Amino acid sequence: MERHLDVTMTVNGETVSRHVEARTNLVDFLRNELGLTGSHVGCEHGVCGACTVRVDGNIVRGCLMVAAQADGADVWTIEGLSESGEIAALQDAFVSRNALQCGFCTPGMLLTAAELLERRPDADRAEIREFLSGNYCRCTGYQAIVDAVELAREGADA
Repeated sequence: MERHLDVTMTVNGETVSRHVEARTNLVDFLRNELGLTGSHVGCEHGVCGACTVRVDGNIVRGCLMVAAQADGADVWTIEGLSESGEIAALQDAFVSRNALQCGFCTPGMLLTAAELLERRPDADRAEIREFLSGNYCRCTGYQAIVDAVELAREGADA
């Protein structure tokens, strides 16, 4: 017997309500119900960071949170933060430093980097690496990603 629940949350500034299976995780809800495909499904175990989203101001792994847990929450995805301009400096820095290749990890990296810069605007290279360590990238080797976060932190023109 399948159990369904009604969930209502604010996603990227808009209230949405859906009737979903109780076991639907947040990233699948965002991708399949709302068409917000910027957050990716990678490992489905919370270790790669591809499914990173912001819930009530904190970054979370969308594959580890069921949609019902976000009932009443304020959820932001890469699409919403990009449209709002909140991560524009980071996006420009990633392009400038060639900090992306295949792009699979990029949304999670950007959200995590934005969280870092909000919490620790003076983070050094070691702190940047440590903070981003939960987001895997198989293409870049991280050097360019750390360079990009430093560039955004410094507020330099990309």
